[in-house]
Amino acid sequence: AFARRLAQTTAPQRGGAELHTIAPVGCTTNNATGPSPAIAPGADGIDVRAVAATLGERGADARLAELVPGFDAPFFQAGLAGYSDAAMRIVARRHGCPLCVTEALLDRTLLAGGRGFAKADLGEIEQNVPGGAEDHPLVGQIMGSEPAEMAAGAVKMVEQGVRREREYREMGRSALRADARRDGSIEEPRANLNRQQLDTLGRRVAQPTDASARRADLPSFAAIDVNLACPVKKIARKARGGHWLAEPQGAIAILEAVRGAVASEIPVSVKIRRSFDDTEEMAANFHRIVDAAFCMGCAWITVHGRTVAQKYVGPSRWDVLKEILRRNPDRLIFGSGDIWEAADIFRMIHYTGVSAVSVARGCIGNPWIFRQARELMAGREPSPPMISEQREVLMQHFELAMAVNTGMRKVEYHTAKAMRKFGIRFSAHHPAGEDVRRRMIAVESLEDWKGVVDEFYCAEVATS
Repeated sequence: AFARRLAQTTAPQRGGAELHTIAPVGCTTNNATGPSPAIAPGADGIDVRAVAATLGERGADARLAELVPGFDAPFFQAGLAGYSDAAMRIVARRHGCPLCVTEALLDRTLLAGGRGFAKADLGEIEQNVPGGAEDHPLVGQIMGSEPAEMAAGAVKMVEQGVRREREYREMGRSALRADARRDGSIEEPRANLNRQQLDTLGRRVAQPTDASARRADLPSFAAIDVNLACPVKKIARKARGGHWLAEPQGAIAILEAVRGAVASEIPVSVKIRRSFDDTEEMAANFHRIVDAAFCMGCAWITVHGRTVAQKYVGPSRWDVLKEILRRNPDRLIFGSGDIWEAADIFRMIHYTGVSAVSVARGCIGNPWIFRQARELMAGREPSPPMISEQREVLMQHFELAMAVNTGMRKVEYHTAKAMRKFGIRFSAHHPAGEDVRRRMIAVESLEDWKGVVDEFYCAEVATS
């Protein structure tokens, strides 16, 4: 149903495959610092246009397209909880984004067929599916606690559920869990997996299936990204996301399980924060995990410039990212944190040495950041969105969101409510931004949305 509706609202070349829905993990917080510069002494003096033009002439790091065909520019859209569904991703791609990442998907939710997602502090359930031919290449991000469940969840993502749900659940019911201590501590089995156990797990999960066994008519993921960055709280004494930085042996066990289970031709990558906190012990944990990840064959690592303890408060540390790249000169490392405009992409690349930049909050309501980045690489002045362009994107995004939500009760009301947050961010580009923002807050239907668009986005006026 999703694909049929999407095919009516997207480009004619889109595919019509039936898709499998996946529920993402919320990774947001109300405690977030607004747009502000990162800590990067000396970065103000960088000639961004010269850096971008040079990159445009020589091209992005060749390893990007080798690993993921189509990844032809040194930037991509991050996974954004509550935002980066297929609708947002497709809008971004139409404006030059070469690669997108899903929201973090909980391993146990994947294995439960999208059910059982009840913990309030994991955020709202949003559909998160590969949106057909136009939504490609797409990286599927996964987060969880148990190596066996993470491995089985990753395989299910790659295969897009071609096996029965029961088979995937059985994969996740590893005998490793039986070895856990009765007190429920997280050292076992996660932190004490030996080589024989990991090899056994890899055989159990991966042997029956390889890339050729996936249904060719189902869009899937170009890579699997393991989330070791999200500062979501621990739940029932189970570490998830960025909390694994405090327990590196457990993080390494998860990475080994996922890398061993997913077919070798599918890249496995890692999203990680620069440390759990600013202590030397936690910084050492970061380097231990990074070294292990590359040694076991992970393709790249995306490093967010804040600590887990910081959450989203305060500036990110590009100076720390720069030091991380100095210690890892030949490894494929991407950067994340405080990318608010196209110029920041090239400022980060030049300052830190990263091969690509993850654009997160800076692209919410601003898909033009990707077009502007490509314009800079072409040696042109980055162009702000005209009112007519904004109108087109506002209508496209709502229609795509309706397609994503097909099958939901009160689909139009749900879509309108969910789109308010986008409308508020889109309003920042309008000369009468505050008036637009107030109107967007009250939207409850497609008709309301069209009303705001008709009122504010008809006459062509100067944009901000």
